[in-house]
Amino acid sequence: MDALLAGLRAAAESTRLRLLAICAEGELTVSDVAFVLGQSQPRVSRHLKLLCDAGLLDRFREGSWVFYRLTRRGDLARLLVEQLPREDPVLELDRARLDTIKRQRAEAATSYFRANAEQWDKIRSLYVDEREVEAALLDLIPPQGVRDLLDIGTGTGRILEIFAPRVGQVVGVDLSREMLAVARANLEQAQLRNCSIRQGDMYQLPVPGASFDAVIIHQVLHYAEHPAGVIAEAARVLRAEGRLVVIDFAPHELEFLRTDHAHRRLGFADAEVAQWFREAGLEAARVEHLPGSPLTVSLWSAARPVEIHRVAEEAFAKGPALINFGAVT
Repeated sequence: MDALLAGLRAAAESTRLRLLAICAEGELTVSDVAFVLGQSQPRVSRHLKLLCDAGLLDRFREGSWVFYRLTRRGDLARLLVEQLPREDPVLELDRARLDTIKRQRAEAATSYFRANAEQWDKIRSLYVDEREVEAALLDLIPPQGVRDLLDIGTGTGRILEIFAPRVGQVVGVDLSREMLAVARANLEQAQLRNCSIRQGDMYQLPVPGASFDAVIIHQVLHYAEHPAGVIAEAARVLRAEGRLVVIDFAPHELEFLRTDHAHRRLGFADAEVAQWFREAGLEAARVEHLPGSPLTVSLWSAARPVEIHRVAEEAFAKGPALINFGAVT
């Protein structure tokens, strides 16, 4: 009751209702919001703080920037936005200004991608078509039972686009603000409301432990100084029975990828990845190899086993006579 009343009191003001409406359309900075509302940044910041304190907006930092979005916790914020009349002239003007911001983002993202596309296309020509890789990935992570999915090193956000229609919430993390700008523009264009992105280090993910049903590391590990550390951090955020899939190259000898494209490792052997899974407390599952010319793409999957204490609790729930403590330990 207290939380509900606090949310209603915070939203009961015209500027804050407008804020909820535009933050439901995507992730925005204070300057974005100030432009849309035509108000000063200090005034906008006060409204944003009230909405965050009431649990209607989420606030997160990306380098020196701070973004706001409609909260994923609870339904009150979404219900309030749904009651706002789409034809209201003030809200229509807000949406028009917001479209200007999105257009500018898309143009900047396109420019960045155009400047870097040549090297990506050169690498992609060396291995199997990405559509085949994506099909294999979807087969390894069926949507049943997956509420939350994390993509480490999300880049342009392509993995988020693939899984957004299939799972509840999808989060992408990347260290590059330029790539996050590309991803944000792509997600806005696709109107994927259950996706969010974060700036973060793959060795220190900005998410709590045991918070995802599935984690993907797609064509990222070959850039890592410490690949085992990346896998260990991915394992940390997996829930019990959660699944990790690593997609990268099998061992190869293309030295120009190291010298020209900053690859730290020239592929990975199955046994090496399986060892990292074990060290991270994961159980290795399927391995698939998709041969290209000359690079082969490998997909390694693993799962976090059910913890011992959970096994004991489930057994006890069925009756003390059924517990086999020797088997549990």
